[in-house]
Amino acid sequence: MRTGKRMPVVNVDLGHRSYPVLIGAGLLQNSESWRDFIPGNRILIVSNEVVAPLYLQKIINALGSFQLDHLILPDGENQKTLSNWSVILDRLVSTRAGRDSCLLALGGGVIGDITGFAAAAYMRGIPFIQAPTTLLAQVDASVGGKTAINHPAGKNLIGAFHQPAVVVADVSTLSTLDEREFRAGLAEVVKVGAIGDPEFMQWLEDNAKSILAGETDSLVKVIERSVRYKAEIVAQDELESGNRALLNFGHSFAHAFEAISRYSQLMHGEAVSIGMVIASTLSEARGLCPPGTSNRIKDLLLRFGLPVRVPDDMSAEEILKSMSLDKKNLEGQSRLILLRAIGEAFIDSSSSISEITSALESCR
Repeated sequence: MRTGKRMPVVNVDLGHRSYPVLIGAGLLQNSESWRDFIPGNRILIVSNEVVAPLYLQKIINALGSFQLDHLILPDGENQKTLSNWSVILDRLVSTRAGRDSCLLALGGGVIGDITGFAAAAYMRGIPFIQAPTTLLAQVDASVGGKTAINHPAGKNLIGAFHQPAVVVADVSTLSTLDEREFRAGLAEVVKVGAIGDPEFMQWLEDNAKSILAGETDSLVKVIERSVRYKAEIVAQDELESGNRALLNFGHSFAHAFEAISRYSQLMHGEAVSIGMVIASTLSEARGLCPPGTSNRIKDLLLRFGLPVRVPDDMSAEEILKSMSLDKKNLEGQSRLILLRAIGEAFIDSSSSISEITSALESCR
C-alpha cells in the first residue's frame, strides 16, 4: 500500500454534538491528531478477537497517558447481541466507570454499533470514539451516530442515536482485511454514487483498478468522498425523519437477506450490493429511471467482485415477510429507496407487492 501525504478532516456539523472524521494512514499509532477529542481520562477499549491482536497494543501505546482497560468480544455479525451488549455494560459497572469515562470501538461495524449502543445506554449516555478498521465501517457505519444490536426478527431493531466524539479512520488498517471483507465495503461506496453523486460514480468506474489494488491515495478519496456525502445528509437530518433515509438504498432487501440467514450467509456489504440491484431494477421496471440504470450499477458491483443475484434458497415470500418488520417502514407501508437516475434517489411507498416480487425474481 503506497503512503499518501494528505490527511483530510470531515466535520459532521451537529451543533454542540459536532465531531471530526479524521482520514489518513498511521492514525491509530499517532494519537496527537485526535487525543484532544477524548473526554476524561478513563477509556474502555472494546474490540474483537480478530482485530485486537493487530491493533490493540498500538492503541494502548498511543494512549499510554490515559487509564486504560480493554474488552475482547467474539467476531462476527451474529455476535451483535443483547448478551454481548450486556458484557460491555457489566465491565463498565464492575470497574465503577463514571460519566467521565469513555468507550473506544476498535473494529468494524459490529464493534462500532454494539459499543456505541453501550455508550448510549450506560448512565444515560457517556462519550465514545469510533476507530473503524474495515472499509465498510470507515465509509459508512462509523459516521452518523446510529448504534444498535440485532434481534432474531431483524437487524438493528434495538438501538439509539448516539454520536461519537471523534472518528479515526486509519486507512493503514485496510491492508490487513481479507479480500472479501474489503470488497464488501465497496458496496456502500457505490451506494453514494448511485443515490447522490453521479460524478463520484463516474470516478469509481474510471478508478476501479487502483481502488482494488489498495492504493492509498485512491482509498483516501473513496473514504473522504463517502464520508463527506454522509456527513452532509446527517447534518440535515440526524434522526432520519427525512432525507437521511436515502442512505438506506438497497438496505431493506439486504437486512431481510441477513435476518433470514441469521447473519451467516452474506456479509452486510454483499447483501447491500444485491439489494441495490433489486431496487434499481424495480425503479427501471416501473419507468422511474432511464433504461440501463440498473445495468450500470450492476456492472460496477461486478467489477468490484460483489454478488448481484438473490440467493436461491430465499423465497420471495420469506424475503417480503422479513421486510415487513423493517424499521424503515411507516404505518405498515413499505418504504423503499428508488432511483430517478444515477445520483438522484427518492423515498417511495407506492411500489406494489407484485412489483417488488417481480423485481426480486428477475434478479435471481
